[in-house]
Amino acid sequence: MTSTEVLLSGPRILPASGLDGDFWATQSSNLLFGAVAIVVFLIIVVLVMYGADLIKGRFREKITLFVLVSPVLILLGVGLIWPAIDTTWLSFNTISDAPDPDTGIYTTTMQFVGLDNYRFAFSDPGTLRTILNTFVWMILVPLLSTGFGLAYAVFIDRAKGEKVLKSLVFMPMAISLVGASVIWGNIMYDYDQVGEQTGILNALRSLVGLDPYNFLADDPLNTFWLIIILVWIQTGFAMVILSAAIKGVPAEINEAASLDGANAWQRFWSITMPSIRSTLVVVLTTITIMALKVYDIVRTVTQGRNSTDIVANRMYVLSFVENRESLGAALAVILFVFVVPIVIYNVRSLNKVKENR
Repeated sequence: MTSTEVLLSGPRILPASGLDGDFWATQSSNLLFGAVAIVVFLIIVVLVMYGADLIKGRFREKITLFVLVSPVLILLGVGLIWPAIDTTWLSFNTISDAPDPDTGIYTTTMQFVGLDNYRFAFSDPGTLRTILNTFVWMILVPLLSTGFGLAYAVFIDRAKGEKVLKSLVFMPMAISLVGASVIWGNIMYDYDQVGEQTGILNALRSLVGLDPYNFLADDPLNTFWLIIILVWIQTGFAMVILSAAIKGVPAEINEAASLDGANAWQRFWSITMPSIRSTLVVVLTTITIMALKVYDIVRTVTQGRNSTDIVANRMYVLSFVENRESLGAALAVILFVFVVPIVIYNVRSLNKVKENR
């Protein structure tokens, strides 16, 4: 057998699944339709804006404002408002596949069930535990992240090597949630039932004579170990924002308080904290919303096993794995209800700050 025959008889490289010929054969028309729709939308926007620019008279400003805002409102309605309304309506219904009595063909039907999906969410032990876990994330993540970030901002401020130290703390923000989950799940928390421990934390426990510990299986502490991953990422965000706010506090006020006999602790609580209150609110609410939306960490590390599930992951599993879309929609509405009060509080706090200026 020649070398050429060996090469020809070797293993064939199969095309990678995904963007192969079948994909383009089935999705090419959809992609073409999407591209044409985008081009047509842009052409319409350009023509409307050009027409508005030709209008003269006292209505010119109002028409121009309407033309500039209307594309945003259309996209907002199509991409946010309508899906929200559709999801809310779906949460009050149930979807089932049943055979037609005449033809025997299975058809998808939607039936109104009222609050049954919500009753299930708050009565099913597994789903109820998921909601409680989400509350724990919502409380601990912003408090710990903001607390650590504030401590770093205060103690590292104007210290030697400040830029380097802050860069190290902020660096996890550059890592994706999936990447951070892999780092902590496979490197920090890794647990081997037999043999040498490869996880850093369990290796350290072995060095000091302690038994290995399965961080991700011990309920309820396993939820706390997952929370640490997001806290590790968000601490850098809180530190940068709060550090900028602290630097904005006038030095003259601190100097005057120091001359009056106030110590560092008193100056911090009486001057620094009131001065950065609006920034604290923004940081807390932003991280809280992030904690409510988090999905990647739980999905990557535990897949919701061992009572670590949260609403975002449970919503995905119900909708796309178990095909119970109506229950997934109910959890989506519950998650939305969690977020709304936080956003309202954030807006009111910012408005009060503007009124006081």
